[in-house]
Amino acid sequence: MKQTIVLYPGAGVGHIVPMAELARIFLHRGYDVTMVLVPPPVESSDFGAGVVERITAANPSITFHMLRQYNEKLENFLCSIPRHRLHSLVIDMFGIDAIDVAAKLSVPVYTFVPSGASSLAVTTQVPALLANRKTGLKELRDTPLEFLGVPPIPASHLIQQLLEDPEDELCKTMARLFRRGMETRGVLVNTFESLESRAVQAFRNPLCVPGKILPPIYCVGPLIRQGASGSENVERHECLAWLDAQPKNSVVFLCFGSMGTLSLEQLKEIAVGLDRSGQRFLWVVRSPAYIDDPKRFLERLPEPDLDAVLPEGFLERTKDRGLVVKSWAPQVEVLHHPATGAFVTHCGWNSTLEGIMAGIPMLCWPLYAEQKMNKVFMTTDMGVGLEMEGYKTGFIRAEEVEARVRLVIESNKGRELKVRLAARKKEAETALEVGGSSYAAIVRFLSDVENLGKQLDE
Repeated sequence: MKQTIVLYPGAGVGHIVPMAELARIFLHRGYDVTMVLVPPPVESSDFGAGVVERITAANPSITFHMLRQYNEKLENFLCSIPRHRLHSLVIDMFGIDAIDVAAKLSVPVYTFVPSGASSLAVTTQVPALLANRKTGLKELRDTPLEFLGVPPIPASHLIQQLLEDPEDELCKTMARLFRRGMETRGVLVNTFESLESRAVQAFRNPLCVPGKILPPIYCVGPLIRQGASGSENVERHECLAWLDAQPKNSVVFLCFGSMGTLSLEQLKEIAVGLDRSGQRFLWVVRSPAYIDDPKRFLERLPEPDLDAVLPEGFLERTKDRGLVVKSWAPQVEVLHHPATGAFVTHCGWNSTLEGIMAGIPMLCWPLYAEQKMNKVFMTTDMGVGLEMEGYKTGFIRAEEVEARVRLVIESNKGRELKVRLAARKKEAETALEVGGSSYAAIVRFLSDVENLGKQLDE
């Protein structure tokens, strides 16, 4: 009889999608998989676009179970599975309270990190840094901070909540979250070892967190969403037909993720830069953010009125070389299209891996969460992107948009970047193949759980 692996992702596209891909791997290895979902506290644009419905439809072999009362319901659900059939519980990095449930039931529990090993190396070391401080890291501004396994990180580039006073409740909560997430039996990370080898090695160094032995790290990625273009039941998006008519490697794709919204002024500035650049472009435009009302940040935004948010005459002037899509485009299919030559990205980890798997040079425009850290890793150790310098001030001028898209499409520097991406793409593909590093990490994880079960039964 098959054993069941229970996956407990966090809310949001960036957490559910890679865990669904992890579920596919476990299914192929002969396990039953159940994903336990918790509805978000508010109806957000991130969830509101039918993300769960699309993932469920695309994965009929995965059982989905919706929880509405968190730990108590999780415990009841786990108890409904015969103990001899319950293989393990894999929780999202933000689901640390489930560790207590697993301990109560003697279920092996592991952490899943949908972001990369480099950002994990930083957040693993930050709690010790905060413990020795009387004031917040915010006052350090752009002072470079040294962490094992990664290049120097400007203090301002850490996750916002970690910059506050160490006694601030939100700061303490985030530090506790990152500290306790490393207290499970092991950590599965959505990366491949050759991409972030320095960071992976850091976890094995006793100086990473002095006085603490860290759990095994399993690099099981890249786990990215599967393209839908090959399915007969999925209607092909209109933007793909437009790309079919464009020359190879000629189009700049601009997309800022499921929650990446910009101000009205910034949207207009991008439009001016694209207009002046003369380059072909495919641009996903979402309605401007509620930047003056943080309480409304997660509200579902309406589709944008392009005539209202873009400069007068822009759509008409650029109609022969550009396409603006409202709110959403099939990013994986766009990135893999032969016409796509560059990707302007918010540096979300899923998007970063999707760009690497497509071999597309990236222009890095981080917006929130760990994205500024990702920008550092992408432009240094990984060598897969060039930064949009204006991100540091929170506003990127039309002149930089114009210059950067020309650089990556037309210049030798852009061509050199594409060569590096081709090499990274090959590394990623090799990691996933039988005998590759990520394939071996999955085998090692399953073996470790099996051996642990034998020890518990003795």
